[in-house]
Amino acid sequence: MSLDVPAILGPEGLIARRLKHYEQRTEQLEMAAAVAAALRSQRHLIAEAGTGVGKSFAYLVPAILHATADQAGDAGGTEEEDAEASRRIVVSTHTISLQEQLIDKDLPLLNSVIPREFSSVLVKGRNNYLSLRRYQLARSRATNMLNDAEFHQLQQLKNWLEETSDGSLSSLPFRPLGTLWDEVASDTANCLGRKCKTYDECYYYRARRRVHGAQILVVNHALFFTDLAIRRELGFGVIPDYDAAILDECHTVEAVASAHLGIKVTNGQVQYTLNKLYNPNTGKGLFAALGLDRLTEKVHKAHMLIDQMVFDLDEWMGKDAGQTRRVRQRHIVPNLLSSSLEELASRLNGLADDAQDASRRQDLTAAGKRLESLASDTKAWLDQSDDEAVYWLERVLTRRGNVRMEMHAAPIDVSTPMREMLFQEVPSVIMTSATVSTSREGGFEFFQSRIGAAGSATAKLGSPFDYRRQAELILVPDMPDPSSNKQEYEAALPGMIQRYLKRTGGHAFVLFTSYGLLRSTAKKMQRWFADQQWTLYSQADGTPRGQLLEKFKQNPRGALFGTDSFWQGVDVPGEALGNVVITKLPFSVPDHPLLEARLDTIRQSGGNPFQDYQLPEAVIKLRQGFGRLIRTAHDTGIVVILDSRIKTKYYGRTFLNSLPDCRVTQESVRSEH
Repeated sequence: MSLDVPAILGPEGLIARRLKHYEQRTEQLEMAAAVAAALRSQRHLIAEAGTGVGKSFAYLVPAILHATADQAGDAGGTEEEDAEASRRIVVSTHTISLQEQLIDKDLPLLNSVIPREFSSVLVKGRNNYLSLRRYQLARSRATNMLNDAEFHQLQQLKNWLEETSDGSLSSLPFRPLGTLWDEVASDTANCLGRKCKTYDECYYYRARRRVHGAQILVVNHALFFTDLAIRRELGFGVIPDYDAAILDECHTVEAVASAHLGIKVTNGQVQYTLNKLYNPNTGKGLFAALGLDRLTEKVHKAHMLIDQMVFDLDEWMGKDAGQTRRVRQRHIVPNLLSSSLEELASRLNGLADDAQDASRRQDLTAAGKRLESLASDTKAWLDQSDDEAVYWLERVLTRRGNVRMEMHAAPIDVSTPMREMLFQEVPSVIMTSATVSTSREGGFEFFQSRIGAAGSATAKLGSPFDYRRQAELILVPDMPDPSSNKQEYEAALPGMIQRYLKRTGGHAFVLFTSYGLLRSTAKKMQRWFADQQWTLYSQADGTPRGQLLEKFKQNPRGALFGTDSFWQGVDVPGEALGNVVITKLPFSVPDHPLLEARLDTIRQSGGNPFQDYQLPEAVIKLRQGFGRLIRTAHDTGIVVILDSRIKTKYYGRTFLNSLPDCRVTQESVRSEH
């Protein structure tokens, strides 16, 4: 059977016949056609698809047809060429909820209606799987390696292993201690491969075999960019080679790439790794389990050196400095730690060479590699070995009052590594999101320049929703300016939030750009919420984002106060959410070293940091915040912007022109209407 996109997604297509209430959308067909053309011609594509387009079907259908073209003789070549045309495609998402939607709903449905044989699989990082060999080893060494809490959970793992089919962390009925899971998780450095007695039963390799046999691989952005970084360093990745990549929620790509293409070393990582060898407080660890008492002194020495480095870094930051400080010069403190870790690693490698038992040899080798990696990253950070990166320190106080030092480095510009590692290596990369452009007409240049995708094809598909009927945008032009009249603005904010929460009976998100303003506003409004008998869900309380969202959905009579993570990737359809209050235009404050360095680079190259970076970035984020309101064709509500700059500043028009065409109302601080 010869298939094409309309045959599946069209008004009389296979899906419409299967789903009685399926709404065929012109925008969905247009996007699917653009994706199919990009895959066929091996081009890169950026496709913005408004909320409600159904973009997952719009890229999955052409991806499946492209991956299985060998089954229909319609791959575009000879019969012999078509027979070799089976392809593998990676679909990467930012959020777990979208991954679950693809794996649990969309792909099974398409598998049932498309008359082609294909399989899809969710690809997880290796340490999501339990290693049977390491589990058995942990049981044999429990006395010398585990504390009481870890030992108790090890017993729980025994019961779980009698029932689990996949050995995956996500199927565990409890959340294991990180220290225990690190002892039993599958790990590249600790793997014996085919030499392992449990190889045939290994959960990771079972999953790996399914991955290698699948045409559609679903991953998250973190794993996707970890794979790219490993490929750059080693020449091979953790994900099997693929012919095309689809990056959904692609507006997050620059941030995720920055995090995975840099360095992060903390004293906690070093201390944790040393404690796994020998913990002087408990007398437990690998050296105790293997009877290597003579090496414990070297572990003591390394512990002292990391403590000294933390002290030196803390002194360098200064008592008056903030929690984050950019590092602009090399060797800000002495580095005796790296040589100590390397010496320990060398001793471990020597012991591994002499070990007769393969399992012991692998454990010693893995421990040595971890130490070598920490030594190398610490040295690279202090040497500032990459001229194209920005370096900074973060100082965090733990709950026990201890100082945690985090040494960070990230590329100032990810466009070059992205171009070299992704766009020049993968024949076709499809990037899609509801918000990547900066205007209704086009505006893809900012996104293209930031990720190295200049020259890629673009497609802009509007939303099928009737925003003029469904949404009202309320502006308050006489609110005090939050930048020039900060105190007056913050004093007026609680009363204005109250006004608009009353109008919708709660059922509201109130979006902030900083935790500081969120906390102070929530504190001022606590009594008012109590008087209304409403619930205030505040992200500043420390409740995990997912729990906070579920509580709000169950009882929306109130408001959820959220910062960055609630501007995007949050889906509350229906009556639960009818009001989104945006307290300030979401400009990034250039107080973080990475942003500061990026703005400096733009300035030094003759550009305008505000126009070239801060404004377009804020526009995209405002569009994300606005997008929380209307999630289905039946949703209605209001979006309130309590930042007068959207009307009083020249750039306000840029923000307004980027939003959906909806009703716009202007109101005054002094009166309801």
